[in-house]
Amino acid sequence: MRNMEPKGLNDLLVSVFNTILKIEELSLKEAHGNEISMTEIHTIAAIGQGRPRNMTEVAKDLMINVSTLTTAVAKLVRKGYVKRIKGHEDRRIVRIELTEAGVAVLSEHEEFHRKMIAQVVENLGEDEAALLTKSMENLMKFFKKQYEELK
Repeated sequence: MRNMEPKGLNDLLVSVFNTILKIEELSLKEAHGNEISMTEIHTIAAIGQGRPRNMTEVAKDLMINVSTLTTAVAKLVRKGYVKRIKGHEDRRIVRIELTEAGVAVLSEHEEFHRKMIAQVVENLGEDEAALLTKSMENLMKFFKKQYEELK
């Protein structure tokens, strides 16, 4: 693939990214109407299932500041997808976790991603799948480096 023009690869990556977002958005609208946005889905995914998480952890995962996350979480609490848990010893410490409705939305989101990945690797051999994974890891390293430099 080294012979591929940078513009061709760039166009492909941009197209794939935009298409994924659009299809996810349409799939959410079908399941939930206009009640939940892609940004909210990504916030739900960052909160995840399992143990309650603190706001700083989630904000870091989303690469946003805590005040932005606080606003997003307030909306998700009102919509019934997230709940806040105050610390027993220090009431200033707030953890967040998904409600049953939040877990259901996260499950739908994860199923979309499982189907997408299954389709991508369906006709790849082991070496090709490994190369694709390595390429995506390299791309992610680039994005993380860019993000750190811009912060």
